[in-house]
Amino acid sequence: MGGRRPRPRELKRLGVGVPVLVADATDPTSVAAVVARTRVVLNMAAPFRRLGDPIVPACTSHSAHYCDVSGETARIRDLVDRQQDAARRAGVKVVCFGGASSAPADLAVLLLEQELDGALRDATAVVRLRSGLFNGGTIASMREAVESGDAQRERDPFLLGPRDRRPTPRERDPVGVRWDPAQRAWLMRSPLGISDTRAIRFSSSLRGTDVEVQEYLAFDGATGVLRALFRVALGAITVALRTRLGGAVLTRIVPPGHGPSERQVTTGTYHLEVDGTGADGRHSRVTMSFDGDPGNHVTVLCAAEIAVALSVGGSDLPDRAGILTPSTAIGAGLADRLVHAGMRLTRA
Repeated sequence: MGGRRPRPRELKRLGVGVPVLVADATDPTSVAAVVARTRVVLNMAAPFRRLGDPIVPACTSHSAHYCDVSGETARIRDLVDRQQDAARRAGVKVVCFGGASSAPADLAVLLLEQELDGALRDATAVVRLRSGLFNGGTIASMREAVESGDAQRERDPFLLGPRDRRPTPRERDPVGVRWDPAQRAWLMRSPLGISDTRAIRFSSSLRGTDVEVQEYLAFDGATGVLRALFRVALGAITVALRTRLGGAVLTRIVPPGHGPSERQVTTGTYHLEVDGTGADGRHSRVTMSFDGDPGNHVTVLCAAEIAVALSVGGSDLPDRAGILTPSTAIGAGLADRLVHAGMRLTRA
């Protein structure tokens, strides 16, 4: 597991009796020396284009699996283009989307495919969140995406596939707010939507299927004030990040390695509901609920279970290598691991 700085005293206090290996993520020689001593690298330090991409070649060279919590789809597109062949030749799983964006949604669609006997045609995801502040790594990633032009590229709904058709109107990212009587909630664009929908489409392409998917954020009942505040908050951060001064100020206020308080992390919630329709008209629903802040607690939980599954290995894992998603790397067994770790899962 990679962190920003060695903290042996904290590990000792937590009763973790493992050696602390120190490497500079931007120094290929020191990275290779650490990776050579591991079976799995779990990287939690964003921005991942700068602090993750240099580690992946070392992993493929030393046959070590890799997982990070990046939902930066332009970065993942470039990683596929540069490293897919090498990772496949080495039999190495490089798992992106390992956090709240987008392990739960990606896994839920795989479970829907199983419920509908592989005939899933379309899926609609609705998330309900109660979360803390952005952590510093997320802000650094957002700032880097804007400055590099990645944010513009990520507007392409099919950046990670499929490549053989154009998006339908429903597959384009939602705009505005609308009332949904079936949900009895106001729906708007999900803050996880760009990552989640691209991850699901990437998974479908890797499995040789084609699922039409969209995701929304829901506010139950007459919550116009909450809706407005949420939109203003996200809009203010995005506008600020588009200026050098604003990006520098936000990064200084919440630098990488910092984030919500422990209370905010533990009192958040994440609830996901995904409805699917099969080619034969059958319907199915998968719901997943977590206690804890999505961007911190839920992300750590998902990533840790993915890393453990990679470390244990075995015949339960799909026989697939390369740049992957959680569902294509670990399969449905990830759901059992997450349930054991505290996730609540229902299928109907």
